Amino acid sequence: MRQKSLRNIILFLILSVAAGVPQASAHAIIVQSVPARDAVVAGPVIEVSLSYNVRIDATRSRLSLSDPTGAESRIAIATDSAPEKLTATLTDLAAGSYILHWQVLASDGHITRGDIPFTVAP
Repeated sequence: MRQKSLRNIILFLILSVAAGVPQASAHAIIVQSVPARDAVVAGPVIEVSLSYNVRIDATRSRLSLSDPTGAESRIAIATDSAPEKLTATLTDLAAGSYILHWQVLASDGHITRGDIPFTVAP
């Protein structure tokens, strides 16, 4: 009887520890961006490249750009990007401050978003 209760206690402890261990997740984190945060770049055409630490679903991700007036427009994501990357081309950018907004669906099923402010030089 004593051996059975000891076995039950050990089993309970093992299950408790296993239930308390969070599953590893791979939220998308930018590891490199072009333009870089707070960069000053030459326009009027800018090639955007956002590299992440995990695979992302580009078809369920999005990019948008806030211009110097505050107006926001959606940006078409290139369909030939690598699995860990979003790429796009921005055209006709006048001098001023911009904010690139990104939202991605990572391979772990989580949505991550962020902003990259940059300036187009006169």
